[in-house]
Amino acid sequence: MRILVINSGSSSLKFQVIDSETEEVLAKGLCERIGIDGVFTYKTGNGVSIKEQIPMKTHTEAVHTLLDMLVDKEKGIAKDYSDIDVIGHRLVHGGEKFTGSVVITDQVIDAMTECNDLAPLHNPANIIGVNACRKLMPHTLMVGVFDTAFNQTMEPKAFLYGLPYRYYEKYKIRRYGFHGISHKYVSQRAAEFLGQNPKRVKTIVCHLGNGASISAVKYGQVIDNSMGFTPLEGLVMGTRCGDVDPGALEFLAKKENLDFSQIMQILNQESGVLGISKNFSSDFRELKDAEIKYNEKAGLAREIFSYKVAKYVGSYAAAMNGVDNIVFTAGIGENDSDIRQEICDYLEFLGITIDEVKNRDQAEAVKISTGSSKVNVLVIKTNEELEIAREAAAVAKQQKISCSDENT
Repeated sequence: MRILVINSGSSSLKFQVIDSETEEVLAKGLCERIGIDGVFTYKTGNGVSIKEQIPMKTHTEAVHTLLDMLVDKEKGIAKDYSDIDVIGHRLVHGGEKFTGSVVITDQVIDAMTECNDLAPLHNPANIIGVNACRKLMPHTLMVGVFDTAFNQTMEPKAFLYGLPYRYYEKYKIRRYGFHGISHKYVSQRAAEFLGQNPKRVKTIVCHLGNGASISAVKYGQVIDNSMGFTPLEGLVMGTRCGDVDPGALEFLAKKENLDFSQIMQILNQESGVLGISKNFSSDFRELKDAEIKYNEKAGLAREIFSYKVAKYVGSYAAAMNGVDNIVFTAGIGENDSDIRQEICDYLEFLGITIDEVKNRDQAEAVKISTGSSKVNVLVIKTNEELEIAREAAAVAKQQKISCSDENT
């Protein structure tokens, strides 16, 4: 089964074509600057590589561009559109409506639209991408894979805020958690790598990138996630503030004469390690280079990040009454060995010891803890596109079974 995986943003659209049987990536690419000047990047498993400017005024034109390339006689990987069996869409926010992946219907689009207020930067863009694909391939099965779905096993004690309960009843103000697709893939890959049953282990996944979150996965189900009602809550991130006292925001608004939209701009775009480093950079590689050159604030930004991660890991070990695996993933988690070491230095009380040589290994999956460590510490490269393809294939197979049952 050939699965086209789509991840649609406001002005971009990432895609991969994956063979669900072999899990081979047949083609992948990116449509950038949609609505501006248009940049199209495309690669295949057999060596084709293209990057060129192609005008793409809308997401529909972007989808048309990538589909035309996929069926190109010389550069494509399919004879025609019918060679694409299923399209799996990454959808950011499903609220409480979706606890798993679903076939995309008009009703699903309506339900997603109702969640637009919860993810105003992401959901509308996701819906545009879905509608563009539905317009060009109306007879192809579309599956929605929600970034919030894996976190929907959290209990009220974890997801409710200390606000009047009526606001949860009226507006569903609660913690949702994000990066669920990555957390699911990585927690299961860790168990597979170690030869464990994922339903019998306690795993903490540290998805550390420009956007960062930590999840506590107990016996295969999420019991907590550091992100909240929005992706602002939790860790200090690239440009996002993470946890902050709301009273400080009122104080800041009054002192600087700022309205709430301006405050949100600061929290989302001007804070995190970028803000702490006095606007030096949100890139941890640049911060590391600057720290080596005695940039005090760059070093402070990295130190604060590591400290906050360690605090969450410690609290989640307590929440699960123990931990078997701690896994680092995403851009920083996979590539910054010093950050991993700094975080683990705080966790010696858990009996964790790190092998310095293995901690610099660049393999797809590697155990970096020593043989005497009481907790397994791993680095695993996340693969959200593969997880979406797996989910889409599973839904498609179930759909075929249901149709067969109806016809008998």
